[in-house]
Amino acid sequence: MNTTAASVRIPQPQAEHPLIDPSAPEIPRDENSDGLITGVSDTKLARVATILIGVVVLFAVLDMAQDFFAPVVAALVMGIVLSPLTRIWARLHFRPSLAALASLVVVILVLAALAVVLEPYVTSAIGRAPTIWRELESAFRGVLEMLRGLDEITEDVAKTVAADGEQAAAGAAGGAAAAEEKVVPSLTDALFYAPTFLAQFMIFAGTLYFFLLAKDEVYRAIGNSLERLTSNDFEKAERRVAKYVLTITTINAVFAVIVASVMHALGMPAAPFWGLLAFVLNFVLYLGPVFMAATLLVSGIVVFDGAYSVAPAFLYMAMNTVEGQFVTPAFVGQQMKLSPLLVFVSLVFWLWLWGPLGGIIAIPLMIWTMTISKGALRD
Repeated sequence: MNTTAASVRIPQPQAEHPLIDPSAPEIPRDENSDGLITGVSDTKLARVATILIGVVVLFAVLDMAQDFFAPVVAALVMGIVLSPLTRIWARLHFRPSLAALASLVVVILVLAALAVVLEPYVTSAIGRAPTIWRELESAFRGVLEMLRGLDEITEDVAKTVAADGEQAAAGAAGGAAAAEEKVVPSLTDALFYAPTFLAQFMIFAGTLYFFLLAKDEVYRAIGNSLERLTSNDFEKAERRVAKYVLTITTINAVFAVIVASVMHALGMPAAPFWGLLAFVLNFVLYLGPVFMAATLLVSGIVVFDGAYSVAPAFLYMAMNTVEGQFVTPAFVGQQMKLSPLLVFVSLVFWLWLWGPLGGIIAIPLMIWTMTISKGALRD
């Protein structure tokens, strides 16, 4: 019986590629894509898209519900800024409810004092608005007359605008009282806006009080839900924001005194008002000083004649440049240094979203968010 020996194939060891580590883990591959490596890229893209959609929806809600969220966020930022005062109450052994009430009373008193000081100047400015507008029209017509004769196009445009200005001047003599009635808010307008203002102020006060009362519990709950965040991270963020606001407030206060003194020396009316306005607007970086300079330029044109009319705006911009380039960086320090692009984009965004209030809370909110993000992303 012939038997054919079955050939046995003995597997030969494959030569190792010199660039491949045999101990390295295998990379997951997709069998339906001709061996192309996919990994978890699709999952990451879906996660990023979900986050972007969530951010867009969040900001849309903040815009649509501004009357509610604006005072709430402002109260939360104010509560963070007041953290040094809260620690002072704790050292004095105040109960949490009494400490929160004391901080709220301090905020209300400061806001009331600012309102009392600014009210006469604001009322006077509103009452003089028609006169200021007529002065600006006269100055504008003077500039147009200087530009006449440059070329035919300029002359035609100047004639058209001058004709409109003459018509407006002719009607201004008989309609000054009507213009004042349009500019000055009436009692009906004040009563119409009063409920909305009071409601937003009550939301602000209530949120601030309860946030100060339960701040530690809120931080502890967030820390328990997020493993990488602890109460120390929130305290660190509070200290950074409070240090920034306290330093900027001190600088702005000194700057306001200097501005008021210079305006008084120049002969500008209501010099204390210009100091207070410089104090408030200096919290809004970049855009606040621009608005202040434009306001001073208009007021200088109304009050003074000739080249002296630009002196208030010019001196203010010179002082603001010194303060912004030398004084603030020296006191704030390198640890508070922020990207100018990031600061500008944040300011523009919050001003667009919530107006002047957004411009004030933009930088403290950005500092707090960046500090918390560093704590959440650390290894």
